[in-house]
Amino acid sequence: MAYIKEFGSYVPAQVISNEEIGAKVGCDAAWIVNVSGIEERRFANESVAELGWHAARECLDRSGMAAEELAMILVASSSAERRIPGPAVTIAKMLGLERTPAIDLPIASAGTLFGMSLASRLADSYGAPVLVVGTEKMSSIILRPPMERGVAILFGDGAGACLVHPSEGKARIIDSIIETDGAFAEDLRLDFDRPIEMNGRSVILQASRKIPRAITEVLTKHCCKAQDVGCFLMHQANQNLIAKVARSLGVSEGKFFSNIRKYGNTSSASMLIAATEWSETEGFRRGIPICFAAFGAGFHWGALLAEGV
Repeated sequence: MAYIKEFGSYVPAQVISNEEIGAKVGCDAAWIVNVSGIEERRFANESVAELGWHAARECLDRSGMAAEELAMILVASSSAERRIPGPAVTIAKMLGLERTPAIDLPIASAGTLFGMSLASRLADSYGAPVLVVGTEKMSSIILRPPMERGVAILFGDGAGACLVHPSEGKARIIDSIIETDGAFAEDLRLDFDRPIEMNGRSVILQASRKIPRAITEVLTKHCCKAQDVGCFLMHQANQNLIAKVARSLGVSEGKFFSNIRKYGNTSSASMLIAATEWSETEGFRRGIPICFAAFGAGFHWGALLAEGV
C-alpha cells in the first residue's frame, strides 16, 4: 500500500490573455471561453526541466523530505526540447542527485496519472518514496507556424509534482486503472519540429467515453459510487469535456475541481497543478474518496482512487 504524501506546482509569471493569443490566430476572446472555458494561460521563459525542478522542489519542501531519500523520479512531459536525454536527468541533477534513477515518461496529458500508478507500486517495492513530476512548455510548440486556432488557444506552460510514499501520507492509494489504445494514435500527434496535429472531434469523443468508463470501473471494483467521491481531480483539457464526464457519471460538475480558466491545458502538468491548488483550499479528509483521471495522446487514459487518512 502506498500513500500520497504531498503535491507541489509551479506556473510561470507571464500571463497571456485570450485577446493576445486570439489576435495571433484570428479569433475573439469570447469564442475561446465558449469552446474551452479558458480565459488565460501562462507562457514560460524557463526550460521544461527548470519548470519541473521548481514543482519538485516545492513538493519536497512541503513534505519535509530531502531529495536524497527518493528511490526514483518519474518525469512526464510531451514538450521536451530534445530527443535525449529527457528532462528527468536534468531535474535529478538540479535536485543534487547523482545515482537516483530518473525516468522519462513521454506521455502527453495522462503522463502523471500513469506516473502515480507506477509510483504506487514502485514505492512499495523499494520501500522508499517516488517523486512524480509533470512538466510542460507547450508554448514552444503551439507558437510554431502555421498556428492552428483550434490548438493554439488551448495550451499553456507549467509543472506539477506528487510525492508517493510507501508508508505515510495524506491519502492512501487504493487502486488505479491505466489503459492504452493505439488505434487512434494519428488523431493527436506531435512530430519533431512540427505543430501539433489534432482531430478535435475524435479526441473529445474518445475522451468523453473512456474517462467515465475508467472511473466507473475503479469505483465499482471498490464498491464506491461516483456520488460518494469528495472530488474528481482530472486532467484540465477542456471545461466542456469536464462537464461531459460529470454528466456521464451522474454527478454535479462542481465535484470536479477546475482551474483551466487560469492556466489552459498544461498537458501532463495539469492534473498535478490542479491537485496542488485543491489541496491548499480543500484537501483530503479522512475516509473520503478522491478520484484522479486523465486522457491523452496515444490514446492513453485511466483513473486512480485514493482515500484520505
